[in-house]
Amino acid sequence: MFQRILIANRGEIALRIIRACREMGVETVAVYSEADRGAHYLSLADEAYCIGKAAATDSYLLINRIISAAEIGNVQAIHPGYGFLAENAHFAEVCRECSIEFIGPHHTSMEKLGDKVSAREIALKAKVNVVPGSDGLVADEATALKVAGEIGYPVLIKATAGGGGKGMRVARNDISLKSGFSAARQEAEKSFKNPGVYIEKYIEQPRHIEVQLIADQHGNCVHLWERDCSTQRKHQKLIEESPAPNLPKSVREDICKSAVRLIKSAGYYNAGTVEFILDQDNQFYFIEVNARIQVEHPVSEMVTGIDLIQQQIRVASGEELDLQQRQIKANGSAIEIRINAEDPDNDYRGCPGQITKLRVPGGLGIRFDSHVHEGYRISPYYDSMIGKLIVHRPTRKQAVSAARAALGEFEIEGVKTTIPLARKILDHSAFIDGEIDTTFLERTF
Repeated sequence: MFQRILIANRGEIALRIIRACREMGVETVAVYSEADRGAHYLSLADEAYCIGKAAATDSYLLINRIISAAEIGNVQAIHPGYGFLAENAHFAEVCRECSIEFIGPHHTSMEKLGDKVSAREIALKAKVNVVPGSDGLVADEATALKVAGEIGYPVLIKATAGGGGKGMRVARNDISLKSGFSAARQEAEKSFKNPGVYIEKYIEQPRHIEVQLIADQHGNCVHLWERDCSTQRKHQKLIEESPAPNLPKSVREDICKSAVRLIKSAGYYNAGTVEFILDQDNQFYFIEVNARIQVEHPVSEMVTGIDLIQQQIRVASGEELDLQQRQIKANGSAIEIRINAEDPDNDYRGCPGQITKLRVPGGLGIRFDSHVHEGYRISPYYDSMIGKLIVHRPTRKQAVSAARAALGEFEIEGVKTTIPLARKILDHSAFIDGEIDTTFLERTF
Protein backbone atom coordinates (compact mmCIF):
# COMPACT_ATOMS: atom_id res chain seq x y z
CA MET A 1 0.00 0.00 0.00
CA PHE A 2 1.16 3.52 -0.78
CA GLN A 3 2.27 5.72 2.10
CA ARG A 4 1.98 9.05 0.24
CA ILE A 5 -0.10 10.19 -2.73
CA LEU A 6 -0.19 13.40 -4.77
CA ILE A 7 -3.59 14.64 -5.96
CA ALA A 8 -3.33 16.21 -9.41
CA ASN A 9 -6.64 18.03 -9.19
CA ARG A 10 -8.59 20.64 -7.28
CA GLY A 11 -11.86 21.40 -5.55
CA GLU A 12 -14.47 18.81 -4.69
CA ILE A 13 -12.67 15.77 -6.07
CA ALA A 14 -9.37 16.74 -4.42
CA LEU A 15 -11.16 16.95 -1.08
CA ARG A 16 -12.91 13.64 -1.73
CA ILE A 17 -9.56 11.92 -2.34
CA ILE A 18 -7.93 13.56 0.70
CA ARG A 19 -10.73 12.25 2.93
CA ALA A 20 -10.46 8.72 1.53
CA CYS A 21 -6.69 8.74 2.08
CA ARG A 22 -6.94 10.07 5.65
CA GLU A 23 -9.29 7.21 6.48
CA MET A 24 -6.76 4.75 5.04
CA GLY A 25 -3.82 6.33 6.87
CA VAL A 26 -2.26 7.48 3.58
CA GLU A 27 -0.56 10.89 3.51
CA THR A 28 -1.50 13.35 0.77
CA VAL A 29 0.24 16.08 -1.19
CA ALA A 30 -2.03 18.66 -2.83
CA VAL A 31 -1.23 20.99 -5.69
CA TYR A 32 -2.95 24.28 -6.39
CA SER A 33 -2.97 27.24 -8.73
CA GLU A 34 -2.77 30.88 -7.72
CA ALA A 35 -6.56 31.05 -8.02
CA ASP A 36 -6.95 28.29 -5.43
CA ARG A 37 -4.37 29.63 -2.97
CA GLY A 38 -5.87 29.62 0.53
CA ALA A 39 -8.66 27.14 -0.28
CA HIS A 40 -9.74 25.48 2.97
CA TYR A 41 -9.43 21.91 1.72
CA LEU A 42 -5.69 22.38 1.15
CA SER A 43 -5.17 22.50 4.92
CA LEU A 44 -6.35 18.89 5.18
CA ALA A 45 -3.49 17.67 2.98
CA ASP A 46 -0.15 16.90 4.60
CA GLU A 47 1.62 19.19 2.13
CA ALA A 48 0.52 21.55 -0.65
CA TYR A 49 2.50 23.11 -3.50
CA CYS A 50 1.59 25.94 -5.86
CA ILE A 51 2.15 24.83 -9.47
CA GLY A 52 1.27 27.93 -11.46
CA LYS A 53 -1.09 30.69 -12.44
CA ALA A 54 -4.89 30.56 -12.39
CA ALA A 55 -5.49 29.24 -15.90
CA ALA A 56 -5.50 25.43 -16.07
CA THR A 57 -3.07 25.56 -18.99
CA ASP A 58 -0.61 27.28 -16.65
CA SER A 59 -1.13 24.93 -13.70
CA TYR A 60 -3.32 21.81 -13.55
CA LEU A 61 -2.50 20.80 -17.13
CA LEU A 62 1.27 21.19 -16.80
CA ILE A 63 2.65 17.66 -16.54
CA ASN A 64 6.20 18.75 -15.76
CA ARG A 65 5.13 20.85 -12.77
CA ILE A 66 2.94 18.10 -11.36
CA ILE A 67 5.76 15.57 -11.67
CA SER A 68 8.14 18.05 -10.01
CA ALA A 69 5.70 18.48 -7.12
CA ALA A 70 5.41 14.70 -6.84
CA GLU A 71 9.18 14.31 -6.67
CA ILE A 72 9.57 17.09 -4.11
CA GLY A 73 6.69 15.63 -2.11
CA ASN A 74 8.29 12.16 -2.22
CA VAL A 75 5.08 10.38 -3.25
CA GLN A 76 4.64 6.86 -4.59
CA ALA A 77 1.53 7.56 -6.66
CA ILE A 78 -0.58 10.27 -8.28
CA HIS A 79 -4.38 10.34 -8.29
CA PRO A 80 -5.68 12.43 -11.23
CA GLY A 81 -9.31 12.72 -10.08
CA TYR A 82 -11.59 13.61 -13.02
CA GLY A 83 -11.10 16.23 -15.72
CA PHE A 84 -7.76 17.93 -16.42
CA LEU A 85 -5.21 15.10 -16.98
CA ALA A 86 -7.35 12.21 -15.71
CA GLU A 87 -7.73 10.59 -19.15
CA ASN A 88 -4.42 11.73 -20.59
CA ALA A 89 -2.56 8.56 -21.58
CA HIS A 90 0.70 10.46 -22.00
CA PHE A 91 0.48 11.72 -18.40
CA ALA A 92 -0.11 8.17 -17.14
CA GLU A 93 2.92 6.98 -19.11
CA VAL A 94 5.13 9.82 -17.84
CA CYS A 95 4.15 9.07 -14.24
CA ARG A 96 5.24 5.47 -14.54
CA GLU A 97 8.41 6.37 -16.42
CA CYS A 98 9.28 8.52 -13.39
CA SER A 99 8.65 5.53 -11.07
CA ILE A 100 5.43 7.07 -9.78
CA GLU A 101 2.31 4.94 -10.03
CA PHE A 102 -0.69 6.45 -11.83
CA ILE A 103 -3.92 5.69 -9.99
CA GLY A 104 -5.86 4.69 -13.06
CA PRO A 105 -5.61 2.28 -15.99
CA HIS A 106 -2.49 1.50 -17.97
CA HIS A 107 -1.81 4.09 -20.65
CA THR A 108 -2.23 1.53 -23.46
CA SER A 109 -5.78 0.75 -22.31
CA MET A 110 -6.51 4.46 -22.03
CA GLU A 111 -5.32 5.03 -25.59
CA LYS A 112 -7.41 2.18 -26.98
CA LEU A 113 -10.57 3.11 -25.12
CA GLY A 114 -10.07 6.87 -25.27
CA ASP A 115 -10.36 6.71 -29.04
CA LYS A 116 -14.04 6.06 -29.74
CA VAL A 117 -13.40 4.23 -33.01
CA SER A 118 -10.90 1.89 -31.36
CA ALA A 119 -13.25 1.39 -28.39
CA ARG A 120 -16.06 0.51 -30.80
CA GLU A 121 -13.86 -2.17 -32.36
CA ILE A 122 -13.07 -3.63 -28.92
CA ALA A 123 -16.79 -3.70 -28.11
CA LEU A 124 -17.57 -5.59 -31.31
CA LYS A 125 -14.91 -8.19 -30.53
CA ALA A 126 -16.38 -8.56 -27.03
CA LYS A 127 -19.82 -9.14 -28.59
CA VAL A 128 -21.24 -5.93 -27.11
CA ASN A 129 -23.90 -4.12 -29.12
CA VAL A 130 -22.79 -0.90 -30.83
CA VAL A 131 -24.83 1.71 -32.65
CA PRO A 132 -24.87 1.05 -36.42
CA GLY A 133 -22.39 3.36 -38.11
CA SER A 134 -19.25 3.85 -40.17
CA ASP A 135 -16.37 1.38 -40.17
CA GLY A 136 -13.80 3.67 -38.63
CA LEU A 137 -13.15 7.34 -39.26
CA VAL A 138 -14.89 9.24 -42.06
CA ALA A 139 -12.35 11.30 -43.96
CA ASP A 140 -14.48 13.40 -46.28
CA GLU A 141 -17.94 14.72 -46.99
CA ALA A 142 -18.64 12.30 -49.83
CA THR A 143 -17.97 9.29 -47.60
CA ALA A 144 -20.13 10.81 -44.89
CA LEU A 145 -23.03 11.14 -47.30
CA LYS A 146 -22.56 7.53 -48.43
CA VAL A 147 -22.60 6.22 -44.83
CA ALA A 148 -25.68 8.27 -43.98
CA GLY A 149 -27.43 6.90 -47.04
CA GLU A 150 -26.69 3.35 -45.93
CA ILE A 151 -27.76 3.60 -42.30
CA GLY A 152 -30.49 6.23 -42.79
CA TYR A 153 -31.14 9.61 -41.21
CA PRO A 154 -30.94 10.97 -38.60
CA VAL A 155 -27.23 10.37 -37.96
CA LEU A 156 -24.79 11.58 -35.36
CA ILE A 157 -21.36 12.94 -36.30
CA LYS A 158 -18.97 12.26 -33.40
CA ALA A 159 -15.38 13.20 -32.65
CA THR A 160 -13.24 10.14 -32.03
CA ALA A 161 -11.35 11.94 -29.22
CA GLY A 162 -12.55 13.78 -26.13
CA GLY A 163 -16.07 14.05 -24.79
CA GLY A 164 -18.47 16.47 -23.12
CA GLY A 165 -20.54 16.85 -26.28
CA LYS A 166 -17.78 18.62 -28.20
CA GLY A 167 -17.30 17.63 -31.82
CA MET A 168 -20.83 16.22 -32.05
CA ARG A 169 -23.57 17.18 -34.49
CA VAL A 170 -26.95 15.66 -35.37
CA ALA A 171 -27.82 15.61 -39.08
CA ARG A 172 -31.30 14.89 -40.42
CA ASN A 173 -30.63 15.39 -44.13
CA ASP A 174 -27.81 15.86 -46.64
CA ILE A 175 -27.66 19.63 -46.13
CA SER A 176 -27.28 19.45 -42.34
CA LEU A 177 -24.78 16.59 -42.72
CA LYS A 178 -22.52 18.71 -44.94
CA SER A 179 -22.51 21.66 -42.57
CA GLY A 180 -22.36 19.49 -39.44
CA PHE A 181 -19.48 17.39 -40.76
CA SER A 182 -17.26 20.39 -41.23
CA ALA A 183 -18.30 22.02 -37.95
CA ALA A 184 -17.70 18.83 -35.95
CA ARG A 185 -14.22 18.37 -37.41
CA GLN A 186 -13.28 21.99 -36.68
CA GLU A 187 -14.55 21.78 -33.10
CA ALA A 188 -12.77 18.46 -32.53
CA GLU A 189 -9.50 19.90 -33.83
CA LYS A 190 -9.84 22.94 -31.59
CA SER A 191 -10.85 20.99 -28.48
CA PHE A 192 -8.79 17.80 -28.79
CA LYS A 193 -6.14 18.53 -31.44
CA ASN A 194 -7.68 15.65 -33.38
CA PRO A 195 -10.18 16.37 -36.20
CA GLY A 196 -11.15 12.72 -36.67
CA VAL A 197 -14.89 11.98 -36.70
CA TYR A 198 -17.07 8.98 -37.39
CA ILE A 199 -20.78 8.59 -38.05
CA GLU A 200 -23.40 6.48 -36.35
CA LYS A 201 -27.16 6.18 -36.33
CA TYR A 202 -28.81 8.80 -34.12
CA ILE A 203 -31.11 7.13 -31.61
CA GLU A 204 -34.13 9.34 -30.98
CA GLN A 205 -34.90 10.21 -27.35
CA PRO A 206 -32.62 7.59 -25.78
CA ARG A 207 -31.85 6.98 -22.14
CA HIS A 208 -28.25 7.29 -21.01
CA ILE A 209 -27.26 4.29 -18.89
CA GLU A 210 -23.75 3.69 -17.60
CA VAL A 211 -22.16 0.86 -15.63
CA GLN A 212 -19.60 1.45 -12.88
CA LEU A 213 -16.75 -1.07 -12.75
CA ILE A 214 -13.60 -1.72 -10.77
CA ALA A 215 -10.95 -4.13 -12.04
CA ASP A 216 -7.61 -5.18 -10.56
CA GLN A 217 -4.29 -6.08 -12.15
CA HIS A 218 -4.91 -9.81 -11.63
CA GLY A 219 -7.77 -10.20 -14.10
CA ASN A 220 -10.65 -9.68 -11.67
CA CYS A 221 -13.46 -7.28 -12.56
CA VAL A 222 -16.79 -6.49 -10.89
CA HIS A 223 -19.55 -4.02 -11.60
CA LEU A 224 -21.35 -1.81 -9.09
CA TRP A 225 -24.55 -1.89 -11.12
CA GLU A 226 -25.84 0.88 -13.34
CA ARG A 227 -26.63 4.57 -13.19
CA ASP A 228 -29.19 6.54 -15.18
CA CYS A 229 -27.74 9.85 -16.39
CA SER A 230 -30.51 10.84 -18.78
CA THR A 231 -31.29 14.18 -17.13
CA GLN A 232 -28.78 16.24 -19.05
CA ARG A 233 -28.39 19.31 -21.21
CA LYS A 234 -26.22 19.27 -24.35
CA HIS A 235 -24.54 16.07 -23.10
CA GLN A 236 -23.77 17.66 -19.71
CA LYS A 237 -25.31 15.64 -16.88
CA LEU A 238 -27.38 17.40 -14.22
CA ILE A 239 -28.99 14.57 -12.26
CA GLU A 240 -27.86 10.95 -11.93
CA GLU A 241 -29.40 8.04 -10.08
CA SER A 242 -28.90 4.39 -9.27
CA PRO A 243 -30.52 2.04 -9.97
CA ALA A 244 -31.99 3.20 -13.27
CA PRO A 245 -35.78 3.53 -12.91
CA ASN A 246 -38.12 1.27 -14.89
CA LEU A 247 -35.29 -0.86 -16.26
CA PRO A 248 -36.30 -4.52 -16.69
CA LYS A 249 -34.25 -6.93 -14.59
CA SER A 250 -33.06 -8.89 -17.62
CA VAL A 251 -31.83 -5.71 -19.34
CA ARG A 252 -30.05 -4.59 -16.16
CA GLU A 253 -28.22 -7.89 -15.89
CA ASP A 254 -27.33 -7.99 -19.60
CA ILE A 255 -25.99 -4.45 -19.71
CA CYS A 256 -23.83 -4.98 -16.62
CA LYS A 257 -22.42 -8.27 -17.93
CA SER A 258 -21.69 -6.63 -21.29
CA ALA A 259 -19.74 -3.87 -19.55
CA VAL A 260 -17.60 -6.36 -17.63
CA ARG A 261 -16.96 -8.34 -20.80
CA LEU A 262 -15.79 -5.24 -22.66
CA ILE A 263 -13.47 -4.06 -19.87
CA LYS A 264 -11.89 -7.49 -19.55
CA SER A 265 -11.33 -7.76 -23.30
CA ALA A 266 -9.48 -4.41 -23.23
CA GLY A 267 -7.10 -5.56 -20.49
CA TYR A 268 -8.31 -2.66 -18.39
CA TYR A 269 -7.80 -2.21 -14.65
CA ASN A 270 -8.77 0.36 -11.97
CA ALA A 271 -12.11 2.21 -11.92
CA GLY A 272 -13.96 2.85 -15.15
CA THR A 273 -17.42 3.45 -16.54
CA VAL A 274 -18.93 1.90 -19.64
CA GLU A 275 -21.61 4.11 -21.16
CA PHE A 276 -24.61 2.97 -23.19
CA ILE A 277 -27.68 4.46 -24.76
CA LEU A 278 -30.99 2.66 -24.43
CA ASP A 279 -33.67 3.00 -27.09
CA GLN A 280 -37.40 2.97 -26.53
CA ASP A 281 -37.48 -0.82 -26.96
CA ASN A 282 -34.90 -1.28 -24.18
CA GLN A 283 -32.21 -2.26 -26.67
CA PHE A 284 -28.86 -0.97 -25.44
CA TYR A 285 -25.83 0.14 -27.44
CA PHE A 286 -22.28 0.85 -26.29
CA ILE A 287 -21.07 4.43 -26.85
CA GLU A 288 -17.84 4.96 -24.87
CA VAL A 289 -15.66 4.21 -21.84
CA ASN A 290 -14.69 6.80 -19.25
CA ALA A 291 -11.27 5.66 -18.05
CA ARG A 292 -11.38 7.44 -14.69
CA ILE A 293 -13.53 8.05 -11.65
CA GLN A 294 -16.63 10.04 -12.57
CA VAL A 295 -18.40 12.98 -11.00
CA GLU A 296 -21.44 10.81 -10.29
CA HIS A 297 -19.60 7.94 -8.57
CA PRO A 298 -21.23 8.69 -5.15
CA VAL A 299 -24.60 7.25 -6.20
CA SER A 300 -22.94 3.89 -6.84
CA GLU A 301 -21.15 4.15 -3.50
CA MET A 302 -24.40 4.87 -1.68
CA VAL A 303 -26.31 1.88 -3.06
CA THR A 304 -23.42 -0.59 -2.70
CA GLY A 305 -21.60 0.72 0.38
CA ILE A 306 -18.26 0.52 -1.49
CA ASP A 307 -15.75 3.39 -1.39
CA LEU A 308 -14.58 3.66 -4.99
CA ILE A 309 -11.68 6.01 -4.30
CA GLN A 310 -10.22 3.61 -1.76
CA GLN A 311 -10.71 0.74 -4.17
CA GLN A 312 -8.84 2.72 -6.84
CA ILE A 313 -5.90 3.22 -4.52
CA ARG A 314 -5.76 -0.42 -3.47
CA VAL A 315 -5.91 -1.66 -7.07
CA ALA A 316 -3.20 0.77 -8.15
CA SER A 317 -0.92 -0.49 -5.37
CA GLY A 318 -1.23 -3.99 -6.82
CA GLU A 319 -3.71 -5.45 -4.36
CA GLU A 320 -6.22 -8.02 -5.55
CA LEU A 321 -9.90 -7.09 -5.34
CA ASP A 322 -11.54 -8.35 -2.17
CA LEU A 323 -14.95 -8.01 -3.85
CA GLN A 324 -16.94 -10.77 -5.49
CA GLN A 325 -19.84 -10.00 -7.81
CA ARG A 326 -22.36 -12.02 -5.83
CA GLN A 327 -21.60 -9.90 -2.76
CA ILE A 328 -22.36 -6.57 -4.44
CA LYS A 329 -26.01 -5.70 -3.96
CA ALA A 330 -27.81 -2.54 -4.99
CA ASN A 331 -29.60 -1.47 -1.82
CA GLY A 332 -32.22 1.25 -2.06
CA SER A 333 -32.10 4.23 -4.40
CA ALA A 334 -29.61 7.10 -4.64
CA ILE A 335 -29.95 10.38 -6.54
CA GLU A 336 -27.21 12.94 -7.20
CA ILE A 337 -27.95 16.53 -8.15
CA ARG A 338 -25.13 18.67 -9.49
CA ILE A 339 -25.32 22.22 -8.19
CA ASN A 340 -23.58 24.64 -10.52
CA ALA A 341 -22.93 28.37 -10.38
CA GLU A 342 -24.92 28.95 -13.55
CA ASP A 343 -28.00 30.88 -14.61
CA PRO A 344 -30.45 28.48 -16.34
CA ASP A 345 -32.63 31.44 -17.33
CA ASN A 346 -29.74 33.00 -19.25
CA ASP A 347 -28.54 30.07 -21.38
CA TYR A 348 -26.75 28.55 -18.37
CA ARG A 349 -24.24 31.39 -18.27
CA GLY A 350 -21.52 30.80 -15.69
CA CYS A 351 -21.85 32.95 -12.57
CA PRO A 352 -18.49 33.30 -10.84
CA GLY A 353 -18.38 35.34 -7.66
CA GLN A 354 -18.32 35.14 -3.89
CA ILE A 355 -20.70 32.95 -1.91
CA THR A 356 -22.01 35.35 0.71
CA LYS A 357 -24.29 32.86 2.45
CA LEU A 358 -24.27 29.06 2.51
CA ARG A 359 -26.55 26.66 4.34
CA VAL A 360 -26.44 23.03 3.30
CA PRO A 361 -28.98 20.32 4.08
CA GLY A 362 -28.34 17.33 6.31
CA GLY A 363 -30.00 14.35 7.89
CA LEU A 364 -30.19 10.61 7.37
CA GLY A 365 -28.85 9.55 3.97
CA ILE A 366 -28.00 13.12 2.89
CA ARG A 367 -24.50 13.78 1.54
CA PHE A 368 -23.09 17.00 0.10
CA ASP A 369 -19.73 16.61 -1.64
CA SER A 370 -18.24 20.06 -1.99
CA HIS A 371 -15.16 22.14 -1.17
CA VAL A 372 -16.95 25.50 -0.97
CA HIS A 373 -17.80 27.44 2.16
CA GLU A 374 -19.33 30.77 3.07
CA GLY A 375 -17.01 33.45 1.71
CA TYR A 376 -15.59 31.14 -0.98
CA ARG A 377 -15.12 32.75 -4.38
CA ILE A 378 -16.24 30.74 -7.44
CA SER A 379 -13.45 31.14 -9.98
CA PRO A 380 -14.13 31.95 -13.64
CA TYR A 381 -11.18 29.77 -14.63
CA TYR A 382 -12.66 26.34 -13.85
CA ASP A 383 -15.81 24.27 -13.99
CA SER A 384 -18.79 25.98 -12.42
CA MET A 385 -19.80 23.08 -10.16
CA ILE A 386 -20.35 24.15 -6.54
CA GLY A 387 -21.02 20.66 -5.27
CA LYS A 388 -23.09 17.50 -5.46
CA LEU A 389 -26.13 16.74 -3.35
CA ILE A 390 -26.59 12.99 -2.92
CA VAL A 391 -29.55 11.37 -1.18
CA HIS A 392 -30.12 7.69 -0.38
CA ARG A 393 -33.38 6.08 0.64
CA PRO A 394 -34.89 2.56 0.60
CA THR A 395 -37.07 3.35 -2.44
CA ARG A 396 -36.88 5.74 -5.38
CA LYS A 397 -40.09 7.46 -4.35
CA GLN A 398 -38.58 8.20 -0.95
CA ALA A 399 -35.30 9.31 -2.55
CA VAL A 400 -37.09 11.81 -4.80
CA SER A 401 -39.01 13.16 -1.81
CA ALA A 402 -35.82 13.44 0.27
CA ALA A 403 -34.00 15.21 -2.57
CA ARG A 404 -36.85 17.67 -2.95
CA ALA A 405 -36.81 18.40 0.79
CA ALA A 406 -33.03 18.80 0.83
CA LEU A 407 -33.12 21.26 -2.06
CA GLY A 408 -35.71 23.27 -0.14
CA GLU A 409 -33.30 23.52 2.79
CA PHE A 410 -30.41 24.75 0.63
CA GLU A 411 -29.44 28.41 0.81
CA ILE A 412 -26.74 29.85 -1.43
CA GLU A 413 -26.46 33.60 -1.88
CA GLY A 414 -24.03 35.72 -3.87
CA VAL A 415 -24.15 33.66 -7.07
CA LYS A 416 -26.94 32.24 -9.18
CA THR A 417 -27.24 28.45 -9.10
CA THR A 418 -29.08 25.59 -10.78
CA ILE A 419 -31.02 24.78 -7.58
CA PRO A 420 -34.30 26.36 -8.83
CA LEU A 421 -34.09 24.28 -12.01
CA ALA A 422 -33.39 21.10 -10.03
CA ARG A 423 -36.51 21.75 -7.96
CA LYS A 424 -38.61 22.09 -11.12
CA ILE A 425 -37.20 18.84 -12.50
CA LEU A 426 -37.93 16.90 -9.32
CA ASP A 427 -41.49 18.27 -9.27
CA HIS A 428 -42.17 17.21 -12.86
CA SER A 429 -44.41 14.18 -13.33
CA ALA A 430 -42.10 12.63 -15.94
CA PHE A 431 -39.17 12.62 -13.51
CA ILE A 432 -41.33 11.39 -10.65
CA ASP A 433 -42.48 8.49 -12.84
CA GLY A 434 -38.94 7.77 -14.06
CA GLU A 435 -39.90 8.48 -17.66
CA ILE A 436 -36.85 10.55 -18.64
CA ASP A 437 -34.69 10.56 -21.75
CA THR A 438 -31.73 12.70 -22.80
CA THR A 439 -33.99 15.21 -24.60
CA PHE A 440 -36.28 15.76 -21.60
CA LEU A 441 -34.68 18.98 -20.40
CA GLU A 442 -34.71 20.76 -23.78
CA ARG A 443 -38.24 19.57 -24.57
CA THR A 444 -39.70 20.47 -21.19
CA PHE A 445 -37.86 23.58 -19.98
